[in-house]
Amino acid sequence: MKNDSLKGQHRINEQIRAKEVRIVGDEVEPKVYPIAQALKIAEEMEADLVEISPNAQPPVCRIIDYSKFLYQLKKRQKEQKAKQVKVNVKEIRFGPQTDDHDYNFKLKHAKGFLEDGDKVKAYVFFKGRSILFKEQGEVLLLRFANDLEDYAKVDQMPILEGKRMTIQLSPKKSAAPKKPAAPKPAEAPKNAPAEEQSED
Repeated sequence: MKNDSLKGQHRINEQIRAKEVRIVGDEVEPKVYPIAQALKIAEEMEADLVEISPNAQPPVCRIIDYSKFLYQLKKRQKEQKAKQVKVNVKEIRFGPQTDDHDYNFKLKHAKGFLEDGDKVKAYVFFKGRSILFKEQGEVLLLRFANDLEDYAKVDQMPILEGKRMTIQLSPKKSAAPKKPAAPKPAEAPKNAPAEEQSED
């Protein structure tokens, strides 16, 4: 595994320029040491002297296995990156006079995108004189948002940008579907009147 991107971030061993350093850590008495002594301690422990706070007076160092330290750092960065959820924005394009078949097809796609956690940016593209139908485009986009109200919330109402009218939708955080309650076995009502026997 390459740790090159992290390697230059710390001065280690002979790269440390300070005359004395403060050592912190578990296995060494935390105090200020002359650099020569600090390096000697690190060598005896078969580890590296790593400068972790270069701007402190004097700089703060730890005695650790540097390659192991880099590996841990890289691992932590990877974990943080994994936690950052990447949101994709899917675009759906309409013409100003989209027919119902095409509209429903695109609506189905949008539902799928939203269920996957993606944002949806829908737009009507006006070519040439079709800009005259911009009200029609707005109605189409509002209908689209309305048809998706169970799946999405509107981030941005229809807005005209040049030849495009755009609306942006975000997926709703859906609550966990509730399990249907198991039907109870039918019981005879307690106070049901007993059947009257007919006397002949």
